[in-house]
Amino acid sequence: MAALSPKCVVLCSFPFGFACLTAATCNSYYGFDNSVYNAVQGSDNWIEWFGNPDANLIGGINTAYAVGAIITGFFFGGPVADFFGRKIGMLFGSVLVILGTFLEAFSPRGNVGCFIAGRVVIGMGQGLALSSGPTYIGEICPAKIRGTVMTFWQVAYSVGMFFCFWINFACNKHKETLGQWDWRMVVIFQILCPCILLVLIPMLPETPRWHIKRHGDIESARRALQLVRETEKEVEDEIVAIRQAIEFEKTAISSSYSALWKDPSVRKRVLLAMAMNAGQQLTGQGSLSTYSTKVYEKVFKSSSTIALINALNATFAIPFTLNVTWTVERFGRKFLFIVGGIGMGMCMVIAATVETQTPTHDGAKTESVGIAIVFLLFLFIFFYKPSWGAVTWIWSSEIFSMNVRAQGVGMAGQTQNITNAIVQQFFPLFLQKCGFYAFYMFAGLDILLATFVFFCIPETKGVSMEEMDTLFGGVSHVEKGSALLHLENAAPATPTGSSGVELQEDASGRVNAVPEKV
Repeated sequence: MAALSPKCVVLCSFPFGFACLTAATCNSYYGFDNSVYNAVQGSDNWIEWFGNPDANLIGGINTAYAVGAIITGFFFGGPVADFFGRKIGMLFGSVLVILGTFLEAFSPRGNVGCFIAGRVVIGMGQGLALSSGPTYIGEICPAKIRGTVMTFWQVAYSVGMFFCFWINFACNKHKETLGQWDWRMVVIFQILCPCILLVLIPMLPETPRWHIKRHGDIESARRALQLVRETEKEVEDEIVAIRQAIEFEKTAISSSYSALWKDPSVRKRVLLAMAMNAGQQLTGQGSLSTYSTKVYEKVFKSSSTIALINALNATFAIPFTLNVTWTVERFGRKFLFIVGGIGMGMCMVIAATVETQTPTHDGAKTESVGIAIVFLLFLFIFFYKPSWGAVTWIWSSEIFSMNVRAQGVGMAGQTQNITNAIVQQFFPLFLQKCGFYAFYMFAGLDILLATFVFFCIPETKGVSMEEMDTLFGGVSHVEKGSALLHLENAAPATPTGSSGVELQEDASGRVNAVPEKV
């Protein structure tokens, strides 16, 4: 039997795999919530319960989620993750998602304000969880498999969609029996993953970078690394690199968030990350995730057929996303962004042309036209999931230096919600008035995004997080921090984490690096 590759050995180790998968599950909140609101729009009972909301109110209810997410993601996600820890950020977020779900599920008849309040609270919870989760995964992963592991962040989104749409399909089949519970059942299942994570997250190790940055606690950092690294040498090498980078950031730049605008290299990364995350929502996927039910109502008359298509879409999204596990470290982030953008643009052009240039009979398309449109929108997901879906999160979580990582990831992630709030507020009206002609706009944006990546985005494959600064025009925080820590003999960290030094503490408590004994 062939031996497992080093990458497989690391991924299959229980503490490491358990920690990464648990943190990644936070993104299932996002996938489930997007799908919940999509699903309930197809429920006649939900529409009747809230007084038949018009297109403006439909857009406003969706925007409410983004408002909560933006508030916490921009202003509280980073500080909570940096002060209390990445684990606490995920825990606080989970609790808020549970509270918001109950507000949505048990909103009084006609009280759409209570449902909107639930959307805001869920958004606030996700703003915290989506700041801490990818930061946690990025900080415990070795550079050589960071992209592969971060794939599971997007897989969790697809898993959330999968459960939501199949639950909705089952409820739709029994809507006469369930009555108002046909939509409440879909909403209430949103507490499942947060409740599980409230049990699992306390079992995770905190990230070594947080231990050193927040408390200067090298021993706790060492214990955390020992759980997720293969050898003691890797543990000690990484501690050296982390301490060097943090010392430089604290002494030469700033240990506060002022580095976001004081350091030109960090400022550049913030702007690029925000552009990429905004781009993710401009691809058209954000509109399909939230309003695919409304989109398919222009093609099919049966609500049961639409519910089945949504469920199948969510099912295929999982293997489509898993393609990233073998492509992201082989071809790199930039290649996937460009191919994905071009592929999505082509799908949007063809789907829009097929729908707008074929006749509509009795409010629906013919079966063959309907099948063609579904195939093209599924093909769109095939291009989106392993590129702008997964790789945007991978890229955003790995480019920031330690002193601003949580805040930078949080701000970048919430740019998705700002863009989403703007686009989704007006998309229902756009779809109502223009139909599938709206997809030509997304096609143009997809090609524009691929062009932007080609000219503006550097490749980050295989670059260690401590050395990411040099890639964006800054100085090496590891090399500069070495001098500040009196570790001149320590070699800079490499993507594989080999520096050839050991840490030793002298009588005064100062840590020095000495050549490793052979």
